[in-house]
Amino acid sequence: MDRIAVIGDYDSIYGFGAVGFDLFPVEPGTPEAASTFRSITSEDARYGIVYITEELAASLWDQVSALSAKPLPAVIPIPGVKNNTGYGIESVKHSVEQSVGSDILFGKN
Repeated sequence: MDRIAVIGDYDSIYGFGAVGFDLFPVEPGTPEAASTFRSITSEDARYGIVYITEELAASLWDQVSALSAKPLPAVIPIPGVKNNTGYGIESVKHSVEQSVGSDILFGKN
């Protein structure tokens, strides 16, 4: 489980290839996006971390949220070059609140 995948629109993810991450360029809202996400998050794929653009994560919400209860792979939303939803920040905020018990990032209860 030492591999890292990045999935999203090509313009948002191509730079991650320079550091050796496996790239999966897909367009949000397409059947290919959903099947590629299922494929790279399966146990057979052996990815420990999957970075996903916010726009794609929002379009695959059911699949992404189903994985949040599992320890691996860690699915981490990242901002893309367009159509950012704020999902990434909300996801991090929610994770911190679950771990710590309060909102220590934004100071709101």
